[in-house]
Amino acid sequence: METIIQNLQKVRERIARACERVQRDPTEVELVAVTKTVDAERISAAIRAGVRIIGENRVQEALQKKPNVTVEAQWHMIGHLQTNKVRKALQLFDVIQSLDSLHLAEEIEKQCEKRDRTIDVLIEVNTSGEASKFGIHPQETRAFLGELERFSRISVKGLMTIGPLTDDEQRIRKSFRMLRELFEALRSEPQPHVEMRFLSMGMTDDFEIAIEEGSNMVRIGRAIFGERH
Repeated sequence: METIIQNLQKVRERIARACERVQRDPTEVELVAVTKTVDAERISAAIRAGVRIIGENRVQEALQKKPNVTVEAQWHMIGHLQTNKVRKALQLFDVIQSLDSLHLAEEIEKQCEKRDRTIDVLIEVNTSGEASKFGIHPQETRAFLGELERFSRISVKGLMTIGPLTDDEQRIRKSFRMLRELFEALRSEPQPHVEMRFLSMGMTDDFEIAIEEGSNMVRIGRAIFGERH
């Protein structure tokens, strides 16, 4: 568990240095510890070391692990969410970072109605143009937000994207810059049930670039927990 503490310290130092390069305050950046394939004991150790948000990719995996995590944290669903898993997702997660279709929004609204609750969500936007990635097309995001106005149980708190899988730094920057510009434009256009607070972009391989481009929420797994097995 010492390794997790040390890795977290290194990640925080890297966040601070990235913020310094663009004159930002490191306390603006929320760290989501991504726990795909990480067991409950190590998740608990990370929370005890100061992690406040746990990010899980799969409902089934979270369902098995969360009951065994002994300390409190916020849980975010960061992977693609299928409509048939929404009911269980609402039992497990405080935030869904991957709202990517009207069909999914309808199911979330329906299940929230049954539980008399609202859920915070981020809209996943596909800024890389890669067919393998989920997400709303950037140019359709504004219209999608308009469609969500009729869902009183869904509270939009920001945008999320996954950077392109490439070593081309300019392509990565372009993808993140596109989302930041969209985020800023939408923030200046008030809408019901929308509060543009979080710009979730950047993972282990590209979070420093994401921070330089304006991200205030990074999703980091391997740099904290090591390579997945």
